[in-house]
Order: sequence, then C-alpha cells, then structure tokens
Amino acid sequence: MLAGALGAMDLVVLSPEFDGSFRLLSESADWFRALTKEELKAGSHIRLEEVSDYLDNFLVDARAFWARDRIGRLRSGPWVESAVRGSAWPFEAQALVRNGVAFLVIEHLSEAYEQQVKLLQVARNHLLNEEVLEREVLKRTAATRQREEEIAIRLLAAASMRDAETGSHVRRIGLFSAAIGAALGWQPSRSADIKIAAPMHDIGKIGIPDGILLKPGRLTDDEYRTMQQHTVIGARMLGGTDIPLLNMGCEIALCHHEKWDGSGYPNGLRGEDIPIAARIVAIVDVFDAMVHRRVYKAPIPELEVLETMAEAAGSHFDPRLFEVFRSILPAIREICGTVED
Repeated sequence: MLAGALGAMDLVVLSPEFDGSFRLLSESADWFRALTKEELKAGSHIRLEEVSDYLDNFLVDARAFWARDRIGRLRSGPWVESAVRGSAWPFEAQALVRNGVAFLVIEHLSEAYEQQVKLLQVARNHLLNEEVLEREVLKRTAATRQREEEIAIRLLAAASMRDAETGSHVRRIGLFSAAIGAALGWQPSRSADIKIAAPMHDIGKIGIPDGILLKPGRLTDDEYRTMQQHTVIGARMLGGTDIPLLNMGCEIALCHHEKWDGSGYPNGLRGEDIPIAARIVAIVDVFDAMVHRRVYKAPIPELEVLETMAEAAGSHFDPRLFEVFRSILPAIREICGTVED
C-alpha cells in the first residue's frame, strides 16, 4: 500500500546495501524504468552506477552522509536528464537517515517544474540579449563621444594657430571643470561633456583680427569692445546643434565672461541666469591664468590668488561654486602637477 502511494507521488524509494547495490522499496515508476533501462519491482536489487552522471556524483556524497549515521537529509538539488526516451525529465534525489536506516529517494519533478525551467531559460536568454544590446549601445555611445572629442580637438587646433593660449592651459581648464562637476554630483556623462566643452571657451577668438588678438600692449576701448565679441563669435560657431556637448560649449563660449553681479559681458547676465557651466569656467580660467606664467607676467603664488578670488566671490564669481572649487584644491593641485606648461 505504501509502495503504491509513493508511486502516485512520483517518488522511488531505495535502501543502500552493503555490496553497493540498492534495494527497491517502492513500485518502479515508468520514468524510473526509462532512467535505469530495467524492469523492476518492489524488492528488486539494482546497481545505480552509470545510470546518470549527476546521480553518480551525488551518491559519492550520499554514501559519506549515510556513513555518519546521523538523522537528517542531503538533497541533490534538481537536475535534468536529457536522454530519457529523447525527453528532458527533471529529477531530484535525497539521502535520508531514519531510525538508523538509510534511504535514497528519487523524485520525478512535476511538469510545473519543467515550465519553471523553461521560463527561467527564456528569462536568461532575454537577459543575455539585453546585455548584448547594452554593450552595443555602450560601443555606439563611446564612438559618438570619440567623434565629438575629435570635433572639439580640431576646433581647438584651428584656434591655437592664432591665439597665444597654451595647450596645457586649455587642458587644465577642462580637467578643473570636470572635477568641479563631479564634486557637484553631476552624472559622469555631464562631467565628461564639460571636460571637452570648457577648453573651447575662447574658440571665438579665431574671428578676432590679428591686430587686436596679438597686440602686445593695452587695448583701446574700441579694440576691447571688438575683443569682447569673441564670446558671441564662439557661440555662433558652436550653437544650432542637438549635440549636448556642443550646446554646453556654446553656453560656455558666450557666458564665461559674465559676472555674478551682472557687470560682465556680452549680455550683463546676473547670478543663476548665467549657465552653471560658464560660471564654473569663469572660476577655473581666472585661477589657471593667475597661478601660471604668461609672456606678460610671472606666476602668482596660489595663496595670493585664492585671497584675491575670495574677495571677488559674490561679485565676479558664483560664491557657492567658488567654495566647491576651494573644497577640491588637492585635486586641482594634482592636475596642475600633471599637466604642466
């Protein structure tokens, strides 16, 4: 009666013998006969070696478990046999000890389990496909970023032929700006944008006449007004696009000479009406120009530069951003040491 009940539950129960064989305690189910390729009845003896590689490995652990003669159970975990009459059948085995008697229970898992396995496989394949698509998107994003960087580099190369600014200066401006963006909690992509866009702040100088751009002495009022137009020229060069990096470059080019109190140019913008990227560049551009040597001046000590800039915070510079800048001075100094003139 018990053997029939176990069969109805899709269980086969066996007990290990001293000679390494097993005695069948329950009725033999169709799936068990297909698995073992033997016609068996309750009380029959069978050797299970080479019936299933997975079962062979589990029996090594099961025999060690039975040898300890402790109450409890050891589970194999589900496995699937794919060679049973050409089908894929899921099984699970358990090694048990009850009242000093060892048992091996093999269960044919339900069709519901098979469905779960199939659903998991479908989900796994979906995730793999998503990973492939994600990698492809990342590759395309990287390629787009590379093209944008090349555009910026070529524009800067063209401008450098006419402007006396050093390549190291514009590189530092980009790195300083990206460091401030990171300190503000910007997304990495936005910080990457400003690293490339900030060096283009003076790109409009390419449109300023040589007599003014390269004049060694002080500019007249009219010449200075012409020089101020480099902001508008730069914005025209970089604007009118749907590329975020170039849009940021346009804002920086147009507004990096605006001042917090509204006394800057070209539009006299005040406070937070000035795009934040331009406010950042306004700080780092002045800092870098002051602490480094130029043909017309010696470098100014950092402490003196910071004191001067602190006095201008709230008039020239965004005071909050200036405090952020001061908070990352170790990173700023490291960039200065790495990117030297």
